[in-house]
This record gives sequence, structure tokens and C-alpha cells, in this order.
Amino acid sequence: MQRYRLYCLDGMGKIGLAEWIEAMDDADAIRQAQEMKPGALRCELWLGKKLVATIDGLAPAVQRRTP
Repeated sequence: MQRYRLYCLDGMGKIGLAEWIEAMDDADAIRQAQEMKPGALRCELWLGKKLVATIDGLAPAVQRRTP
């Protein structure tokens, strides 16, 4: 298990929510993040210093980051 951090941003671009997610891999963490985002405009999923994905709160789109 890996510990990811989910940051959801408000309309001003400031962190409105920060949550830990424990997941087996990036895909599992993204799935969990999509289920828990509280209507934020945008959420970012991080694993340490690596930005794993940006989740758009207005649409079901996920932009995965590649190293």
C-alpha cells in the first residue's frame, strides 16, 4: 500500500480539502479520489513529490501525469 495525498482546490485556487488515500497503485488512488471529491473545481492527487493526476470537478475527466 502507498499513501497518496488528495488536495481539492476551491474557486480561488486554494486548498479547501486535503485527505490521505491508501491505495495499491495510481489507478486505485485515482478511483478513490474520484469517489471522494466534494464538488471541488479541481483536485490534485500526489504521491510524495509526484503529481499523479489532476481531477476536474466539473467533468468526469482525469489527466494522468507521466514521469
